[in-house]
Amino acid sequence: MTANQYLIDFYNQYDEDSRLALKHGSVEFLTTMRYIEKYRKPGDRVLEIGAGTGRYSHALARQGCAVDAVELVGHNIDVFRSNTQAGENITITQGNAMDLSAFPDNKYDITLLLGPLYHLYTKEDKLQALREAIRVTKPGGVIFAAYVISDGCLLDEGFHRGSINVAEYIEKGLLDSRTFAAKSEPKDLFELVRKEDIDDLISALPVTRLHYVAADGCALFMREAVDAMDRDAFELYLKYHFAVCEREDLAGITSHAIDIVKKSDTPCTKSQSILS
Repeated sequence: MTANQYLIDFYNQYDEDSRLALKHGSVEFLTTMRYIEKYRKPGDRVLEIGAGTGRYSHALARQGCAVDAVELVGHNIDVFRSNTQAGENITITQGNAMDLSAFPDNKYDITLLLGPLYHLYTKEDKLQALREAIRVTKPGGVIFAAYVISDGCLLDEGFHRGSINVAEYIEKGLLDSRTFAAKSEPKDLFELVRKEDIDDLISALPVTRLHYVAADGCALFMREAVDAMDRDAFELYLKYHFAVCEREDLAGITSHAIDIVKKSDTPCTKSQSILS
């Protein structure tokens, strides 16, 4: 089975919209949107790579952005189109994050890469996806790249819920016995990383980091408590989360992180992306 087929089979039956709609899932969405709002300007052009069913793309189109979206999985594209409302300036095409040759250099003010890096398992593939995202972004534009963070997932799914057997994962070589760093393969669906892995990736790229954000913090770890909060308690929890989500001492205690970077003022072309 190919890596793409693992993803297609998974997303054909997975309801991403429902996950982000739950209180604990909405923390990630609300945090990401909060940071997009810091940089979004009237008339901006946005490209979302790996748009899924379009939760972010549609939200931004409804705020007046011109949005182009790329998605690998046909089922997600069907749902994306069914969610499109009249008046949205939005397009969706099928494609792969590592080959955006259908899109020109230096076109987009904001580029979102909020899913593909979850499913790329080599440094070379991750760099190729990041370089393509950078290439299509205007000089000075902003790229949002999301990752699944190993320690938040291990604490939640392993030690807290027991939905994965930590000792068994070590025996199978999926976790390092000394450092507990994760090792993922396509059949595992999600690539789990740490901040130092992300730092290593961007060190080779023509970008400047603006923010590194623990997108959902402890929300998944304490999902039952978060989901049980009334409106006032949840708003207070969000206020706390927004206050601490960039603290370096809490950066690894999250299930998802967003690396927000600014493209250098020197344009990157297709040939440079390929040769890098």
